[in-house]
This record gives sequence, structure tokens and C-alpha cells, in this order.
Amino acid sequence: MAGTTVAQSDLEGPLPLVARGKVRDLYKINESTLLLVTTDRISAYDVVMRNGIPNKGAMLCLMTAHWFEILSAAIPGLRTHFVSLELPPQIPSGLRDQYQNRSMQVRKLEIFKIEAIVRGYITGSAWASYKEDGTVCGIQIQPGLRESEAFPGGPIYTPSTKAELGAHDENIHPDTAASIVGATYARRIKELSLSLYQCAAAYALERGIIIADSKFEFGLDEETDEVILADEVLTPDSSRFWPADSYRIGESPPSFDKQYLRDWLTHQALKGKDGVEVPDEVVTKTQNRYREAFERLTGNAWSCRC
Repeated sequence: MAGTTVAQSDLEGPLPLVARGKVRDLYKINESTLLLVTTDRISAYDVVMRNGIPNKGAMLCLMTAHWFEILSAAIPGLRTHFVSLELPPQIPSGLRDQYQNRSMQVRKLEIFKIEAIVRGYITGSAWASYKEDGTVCGIQIQPGLRESEAFPGGPIYTPSTKAELGAHDENIHPDTAASIVGATYARRIKELSLSLYQCAAAYALERGIIIADSKFEFGLDEETDEVILADEVLTPDSSRFWPADSYRIGESPPSFDKQYLRDWLTHQALKGKDGVEVPDEVVTKTQNRYREAFERLTGNAWSCRC
């Protein structure tokens, strides 16, 4: 599964750079369209590692495009920012192979300043909070749950702040999210997030994957005043994927996401540290988990296309 690692894109000749995030770089194509480039950078605990995961960016980009197709067909009225996987003509021939399949054209939107997190199972920071005081993001949860158990009343919506690069997102109560984006938009974001999660969870379970939780981002179409699904969707970077055949209540299951990297960082006392070089073994095992998630969810065998 060898492939070139693209740690940072460089398209500032053909296209103006708009922003760099933890993983994605954003360029301006025209007044209404942007190019979203998914690099092979990987972050954990809000810190970007020094080295990346080969092919990761292309897998995430193509998985997101797949989800946009599935979700748009399943959820009436859903609109996304996706335009095309084709590279714009401004990209010269010498760079097209490097950026094809890790880039998508998207509509320019005003992005809401919250991250919409849906949790179907109690794990991670939700489990830590629950053990402490019986709540998750200020929401009182039924007593007596065990680690990794599904929330009895169905998935819960637990938004967070959307921090600037280098800062940390903070979990917030849904009422606080409404004060940030406005009650009407907050209500629509919550409705869409829960619908997206429930649809995706059912689809993934048929393919042997439990989506324990996932993060969505939305933007505003200012012309129509509609809330639009944006950014990446239901990838191992934005979601917690568990193999259904090894799921056990009361245990922390293995996963098809970057939890393996998080666990390594924790065990090495490197959680939240800057400048961490991830060893080859951890890179390879993380890469393998991303590949298996891609293949199970898309139904396509992975081959290096970048």
C-alpha cells in the first residue's frame, strides 16, 4: 500500500491559498467555488503529528464523496457543499496526478462556528464525563450505563466549539450552541446531524462497522438561507468506527480510526505534545485501519491512486 505522503499541499502558483487546517488545505478557484485538498497529515488530541499517513488523504476524500452520494439519496432535502472530484483547469499537468482523488471542488459557504457531534455509544470523553458526574456535555444521562453501551434513548447531540488551529475544541451544551449560531440554525443543525448519524449508522452496520460517534460541520447558503453539509463526512478522522463482530459492552473495542494512534500517544506519555514523530509501525497499523474502513464502507478495494 505504498504511496507518496503529501504532508502539505503547494498550489499557491495556480490558486490562491485561503486557509490551512489540521489536515485540509483550502484554495480559491473562483468567487463561488473552493478546492479542498486533503493532505496525509494526521492529528490527535488537537495536535498535528510531524509525519503523515501515506494515502490517508485520498482515502478520506473518496470516502467523503461516497458518503455524500449515499446520504443525499437517503435524506430528502439534504444539500452538501460537494461540486466535483475533478481538478479545476488551473492545476498544471505536472501536479494533477499528485492532487487527483485527494481534492474536491466545493461551494464557498459561511461555516458555522460549532462542530455538530452525535454520539450513539458512550465512550471516550463522554464516558469519562459520565463516570465523573453522570452527565455528557451537561446532559443528564440515565444511571447504570457501562462503557461502550448504546445510549438507551438513542443517539444524543453534543456540539462543541470550533477552535482555531492550535487551540482545543470544547464540548458545550446544545443551548450554548444556540447562543453561538442562533436558535433557528442550531435547531436545523441538530436535526440534520441526528438524521445523518442514524442513516449512516444503519448503512455501516450492514457492512460490519458500528459508528460509535461522529462529527459534522455545516455552512450557510446565504442566498437561500439553507443549512448545508460541509467539510469531510463520516471518515476515520471525524468518526469512531468499531468492528461489529468484536463489540462488547463494558470494553473499549478496537477501532478502524486513529484511536490506535491516540492509544500509542497516551501509552508513551505524548498526549497533546507538539512535534511528535510517529514510528513506522504505528503509521502502518493506522494506515491499515483506514484502508479497511474505506473498503468496508465503499465496497471497493483500495489501490493507490495518488
